[in-house]
Amino acid sequence: MNDMLLSCLLFLFGTFISAVAQVLLKKSAQKTYESLIKEYLNPYVIVGYAISFAATICSVLAYRVVPLSLGPVLESTSYIYVTIFGAAIFKEQITKRKLLALLLIIFGILIYAAGVAMA
Repeated sequence: MNDMLLSCLLFLFGTFISAVAQVLLKKSAQKTYESLIKEYLNPYVIVGYAISFAATICSVLAYRVVPLSLGPVLESTSYIYVTIFGAAIFKEQITKRKLLALLLIIFGILIYAAGVAMA
């Protein structure tokens, strides 16, 4: 595999684990804690921030090869992950409006990818 593909996959992996971190932090926020310390120093929060840090490292490493114009396109996949996690874990409804928004995001990614492939 070439460096660009590996860096894009690393970027996407970082985006995915960032969405996982968001789920952990939301799970923590939904609980009630008996003290302020326990609210911020519990396994969900600690692991969530550790994963967020790892996601940042993935982005920094990926940006060594990934062009700045491609980064936000890859980052937009996080909306897809968060919507899927919200529906699966938090039983949130995927409305027609959300579905249309996701389809527009996917369509935008495909248009960008087609333009890169032709260049």
